[in-house]
Amino acid sequence: MAHVTEADVYGALSQIVDPDLHKDIVRLGFIKDLKIEGGDVSFRIVLTTPACPVKEQMETQARELVSALPGVTGVAVTMDAEVPKGRGLGEKLSVEGVRNIIAISSGKGGVGKSTVAVNLAVSLARDGARVGLMDADVYGPNVPLMLGVGHMQPQINVNKLVPLEAHGLRLMSMAVLKPGDEPLIVRGPILHSLVRQFLQDVEWGELDYLIVDMPPGTGDVQLSLAQLVPVQGAVLVTTPQEVALADVRRALRMFEAVNVPVLGVVENMSYFVAPDTGTRYNIFGEGGGQRLSAEYGVPFLGAVPLAMEVREGGDRGIPIVVSNPESPQARAFHHVAEEVARQVSIEAMKPELVVLGKAR
Repeated sequence: MAHVTEADVYGALSQIVDPDLHKDIVRLGFIKDLKIEGGDVSFRIVLTTPACPVKEQMETQARELVSALPGVTGVAVTMDAEVPKGRGLGEKLSVEGVRNIIAISSGKGGVGKSTVAVNLAVSLARDGARVGLMDADVYGPNVPLMLGVGHMQPQINVNKLVPLEAHGLRLMSMAVLKPGDEPLIVRGPILHSLVRQFLQDVEWGELDYLIVDMPPGTGDVQLSLAQLVPVQGAVLVTTPQEVALADVRRALRMFEAVNVPVLGVVENMSYFVAPDTGTRYNIFGEGGGQRLSAEYGVPFLGAVPLAMEVREGGDRGIPIVVSNPESPQARAFHHVAEEVARQVSIEAMKPELVVLGKAR
């Protein structure tokens, strides 16, 4: 009977190519803890995100390839993930324990940016990632309400704020520090200080992703975040109509100017399907987000349909990805989360891919 070797197994697995990084999973170092005991083979495949959309497909392919080797009688594959740390930029501060910072931004208000940020963060957490959500929309901090913790206040541990926890993620917001309906009236320099405090004086712990819900527009908070810390990328939220797209173009140009990669565009409130007739209505126009992505050469991360359940979930503090995960809207948000995780992995792995390319 033939005896299988490590070289045999690695050779079989090298046929599997990561669709985003365009290298085989052996060369990328994804195969860990390979063990061969007689005809039984076991190993882990460690991906760059738990939200990988091809995880199941890769597991099936790996099992089939190794099972086909002469001498193999059993295959045990364990799927795992280790999110790579984003690239540092210049002399910017790092946030202890945080591997990637992602800004969720929009050119104007009213496009559902916070709704996208909340459902994106919760989707990543439900996939197994360690996620924090920083509500930097200091003028309209609604995230705690949307997560059902608007009545709570954070504790302090050794001069650091302890984030609130809801739906599997950690949260900090001005709304929980300044409760009630009293407006926050601050100027630019104070905003810069507030952003710094939210990053440095909060006990975020170990996070794969820190999602930052930005104020709408291209103002002081966006600039402060970009200047203070290495932001791995920005997700731009728009609706299909031209007015929203014009403002998103300005936001896109702003992130380009401060050297923050744009991970892609999300088209929210993309269309409405009447529940009684099934008729689709393009209330705010059609295809605007895809046109914008094509125009600027950035990824289109997905379209989220309009539905009353999304608004109701936000008002009740239960995001739709929790309350109705099989709904078209929740599925769309989950798809967006997978695409964002994919783009973050591509950005984070770029230096390694350059090295791999030189090694050839």
